[in-house]
Amino acid sequence: MPMTQKNDIAKLDKNFAPVEVANDLKWYDIRDLGIEGQGWRDTEAPYDRLPARAKSIVRPPVWDLSQHSSGLCVRFMTDSPSISARWTLRSASLAMNHMPASGMSGLDLYAKLNGKWVWAGVGVPSAQENCSLLGGAYAPGLREYMLYLPLYNGVTSVMIGIETKARLAKAAPLAGRQAAGMVVYGTSITQGGCACRSGMGYPELLARALHCNSINLGFSGNGPMEIELIRLMIELNPAVYILDCLPNMTPEHVRKRTEPAVYTLRAAHPDTPIVLVENITYQRAPVQTPGMVGHERKNIEFKAAWKNLRKAKVKGLFYVSGAKLLGSDNLGSVDGTHPTDVGFMRIAQALESVVRKIITGKR
Repeated sequence: MPMTQKNDIAKLDKNFAPVEVANDLKWYDIRDLGIEGQGWRDTEAPYDRLPARAKSIVRPPVWDLSQHSSGLCVRFMTDSPSISARWTLRSASLAMNHMPASGMSGLDLYAKLNGKWVWAGVGVPSAQENCSLLGGAYAPGLREYMLYLPLYNGVTSVMIGIETKARLAKAAPLAGRQAAGMVVYGTSITQGGCACRSGMGYPELLARALHCNSINLGFSGNGPMEIELIRLMIELNPAVYILDCLPNMTPEHVRKRTEPAVYTLRAAHPDTPIVLVENITYQRAPVQTPGMVGHERKNIEFKAAWKNLRKAKVKGLFYVSGAKLLGSDNLGSVDGTHPTDVGFMRIAQALESVVRKIITGKR
């Protein structure tokens, strides 16, 4: 093992103890490592995405969906040749007819190699309580890992298991604009439907590419740019806000809600960039009657609102067209709307061209 790795291992916190040793593995509660992607700590349950007081503020479906762990993750350091996990899900419903259990209710593991995140393992659930080898035969040496929690299910407990002779510790905290990261408010697409693994939603892809924090406020079927969510979002202080709500909105919603949402964010955060994302082009559009596709009128209203905001000299606004978000080769969606992993990759790439400079200062 290289000397630098020996020195790094020597620095690992010796007081960071496992909660259990069983079956030749040391088990650690991920809450002791620090959950990332969570905007509020005053939650009703450890893995909720909204604060407890939001229960009386948002609509019941939004509250229920906020108990899904989409976007939550944990980073850690270990020299273990293998990594296992135990996790208990809130719901016994593991998959949907168009989304696999690996994405809806599974865990997704990444390792950092040469400054880039690479996939390292997956936990595919078979029941509400699960124990799984995420990956093994890892090359010797200390490295940083990141584990994502389920996209469309909640968890009540998550444990990481490493080999008994190995060591584990917290990863170095993010700093500056990378720590501030992104707050992404949107729909089922933002939440991650229908990614094959829990690290494959576009906010997660984007966060890994930019090595930054990401707070996923996607609520399946329930992300219509409601002012209650906007007011909760102003409690956070990200490097950038991303609004991707149009698939859950009507043209009238877009006309009435876009400008008030931006003005509310801007009043609380005068200098924080705001990215406005158009509705995706639905994949059946080429064979449908013009004007009946569903996204066209919403995008017209959205662009009009953006132009009004610019005329009012609202600064720090960025606009992303929906025309190419999924591509035009029919590989971008499961059902014409919800992205495949290819679709999520394309959305992430489209947003990265805007967000990278905000987070890193580089194009």
